[in-house]
Amino acid sequence: MGSDGERTLAVVLAAGSGKRMGSKTKKQYMLIDGKPVIYYSLKTFQDSFIDEIVLVVSPGDTRFCQEEIVEKYGFYKVRHIVEGGKERYHSVAAGLNSVSHFDYVFIHDGARPMVTAEILDRSLACVRQYGACVTGVPVKDTIKIADEEGKIAATPNRNFMWAVQTPQVFSYPLIKEAYALLLSREEELSASGVAVTDDAMVVETLTGRAVKLVEGSYKNIKITTPEDIQIAEIFLKNF
Repeated sequence: MGSDGERTLAVVLAAGSGKRMGSKTKKQYMLIDGKPVIYYSLKTFQDSFIDEIVLVVSPGDTRFCQEEIVEKYGFYKVRHIVEGGKERYHSVAAGLNSVSHFDYVFIHDGARPMVTAEILDRSLACVRQYGACVTGVPVKDTIKIADEEGKIAATPNRNFMWAVQTPQVFSYPLIKEAYALLLSREEELSASGVAVTDDAMVVETLTGRAVKLVEGSYKNIKITTPEDIQIAEIFLKNF
């Protein structure tokens, strides 16, 4: 438990299918240096100030994760394992709805194994001040906006461009309210072409609350393709 009796929760998402990985094994269970991808982020949260962890898994994976991840590696802070839904936001909502009585929530993609204690510390300091924060890094490349024909339509100022990562961290009442509103307006938003891709967008769109960017790490990559496994193995040697 943090200072002033504050309670912190981590919702770790491991319900992805990993279609771009081209493997029968889901990416969150693929091995990096002999341990599954999901192990590394859970270990960071386990060793941190976080009080409890909710692990959100694919339908049918609950027993496997309980035995082969949580029990095998002694992740006693994982108090709930819940099944996710069709979209990412369904999975987040399932995780949030499985608990109550927290001050701050860290929502993290389990496919990002390189999250560090330093990132968690910066995120906690940020959310205490602003109530809504997301980790990210300034982009290194020039970004182009394409039109429908694949031609360049615009070149935004790189100085204002960030690549957003996780964890994304919010006050518990704020993120609960935002997701309740999202689910109540799901059909309306879908019909209007609004695609919800991360938690910050849920908060921004449904509550109008501004979200603060906080420094993540260029090593905090998301495992998406086979090359990412190789990159993560290199990073872990210096982790």
